[in-house]
Amino acid sequence: MSDRNGWAPAEVGPGDIGTDATPEALVAHLDAIDLDALLVREKAVVFRGFKVPADGLDPVLDRLLPRRLAYVHGNSPRTKVGSNVYTSTEYPQEYTISMHNEMSYAHAWPTRLTFYCAVAPATGGATPVVDAALWLESLDDEVREAFRSGVRYTQNLHGGRGLGKSWQDTFETEDRDEVDAFLKEADADWSWGPGNSLMVSQVRHSTVRHPDTGTEVWFNQSDQWHPASLGDETAKALAQIMPASELPQYVTFADGSPIPDAYVLQVRDRGLENAVDVDWHEGDLLVIDNLLVGHGRRPFTGPRRVLVAMSD
Repeated sequence: MSDRNGWAPAEVGPGDIGTDATPEALVAHLDAIDLDALLVREKAVVFRGFKVPADGLDPVLDRLLPRRLAYVHGNSPRTKVGSNVYTSTEYPQEYTISMHNEMSYAHAWPTRLTFYCAVAPATGGATPVVDAALWLESLDDEVREAFRSGVRYTQNLHGGRGLGKSWQDTFETEDRDEVDAFLKEADADWSWGPGNSLMVSQVRHSTVRHPDTGTEVWFNQSDQWHPASLGDETAKALAQIMPASELPQYVTFADGSPIPDAYVLQVRDRGLENAVDVDWHEGDLLVIDNLLVGHGRRPFTGPRRVLVAMSD
């Protein structure tokens, strides 16, 4: 890792804490420290060299994330592989995944994420992380001010067949009443449509303040939900098929007015420009404070397998 603007994730190995290179030693270390305080101070920590095997991951996650959450209302394609443990976003390996704070579009989001490298890629595949306060600071005044009132996210979820995710996968249920109850609690607007489809709309913040530090951070996924982030050719092709408001996901300013392409491209590019790459070795774990740090993914070759879990 190389630091960017004076910040990089802290790195902890057996030699740093005078212990053996074993998963048991890592568990003992985690039992002995105040991880909450460590993350507030460092924002992100890489535990490297403890040789944590995939079949021995649970005892470590139990210390890092004592209250693991399900990925309910998540918008990324993932596969559940254990007790609220998922594959990281399953986009094609040749693409960069831009910076974002996990589920910042939702009414409730995880406060802590842990990534685990089960299989390291042959080349590339780093997880870039960005100081979310620096990301906010890096934006032009005009862009920051335009987002002050927040954003409106819209999801068009099919009922089993269609473009994008189904509502069943999104909410991990087949029960429409459960979805209704969830969305009511989330203070969202929603309606059921033809073919068992579901439209969800919700106004959310563009920035938040960290509850411990008071630091204001960029905290929304407007660039990922905007057609401009799809690339010119893909966006043009989809525009010939359907209006932007009918895409699987779409975003506007809170009042419904469109967000200029240039704004979301600046957000995307400044996040990536200020990111620090965490390269993967098998058995590594990366823990981040989800408010203080955004994350993404670099393109890669080979059979990369990185798992993710989250907690409140």
